[in-house]
Amino acid sequence: MLDLTPATEIVTRVVADVGDDQLGAPTPCPGTTVADLLDHLDGLCLAFTAAAAKDLAAGSQAPAADGSRLGPDWRTRIPGRLARLASAWQDEAAWAGMTRAGGVDLPGEVAAHVAINEVVVHGWDLAAATGHDYACGAELAQAACAFVQSAVAQNPDGSEGLFGAPVAVPESAPLLDRLIGLTGRDPAWKPAGGN
Repeated sequence: MLDLTPATEIVTRVVADVGDDQLGAPTPCPGTTVADLLDHLDGLCLAFTAAAAKDLAAGSQAPAADGSRLGPDWRTRIPGRLARLASAWQDEAAWAGMTRAGGVDLPGEVAAHVAINEVVVHGWDLAAATGHDYACGAELAQAACAFVQSAVAQNPDGSEGLFGAPVAVPESAPLLDRLIGLTGRDPAWKPAGGN
């Protein structure tokens, strides 16, 4: 069992510092703005908190990415949901048995690793898009990397709706950069104009 709190706290700090003028900015996710990414982060918090609680009805809809639904309270709502997500996965029962997230039935432990990956990678996306520093503890980065490596082993050209084709990153690069590369993102990505 891993504690998601260090990752959710870092993402919370980034969310709190996103400016309104950055909401329309591009992110490393093609065709996705900062507002879209925030909406997706919001939805995945709900989906994976429900997955931890084995609330199968709430876990039946896949989180979307539509910034027009963000609403005015996102700076307080998303951090609260991130905290609840981390708390939900501190219960050992969340990691056991079967659950559902995004309409997919899967073992609790797999759902936990998907949640870790989503928070870590989308936290990086958000930080890169808004010019914030970003770090991730080795334990969570390793868990996310193991999950992505297994997905890449099954789909080396990318997984539709999950990851693009991996971007080559040297083995000597930091673990977070290698994880980002595995998900089809360039760890050196910067928004147009530099930020």
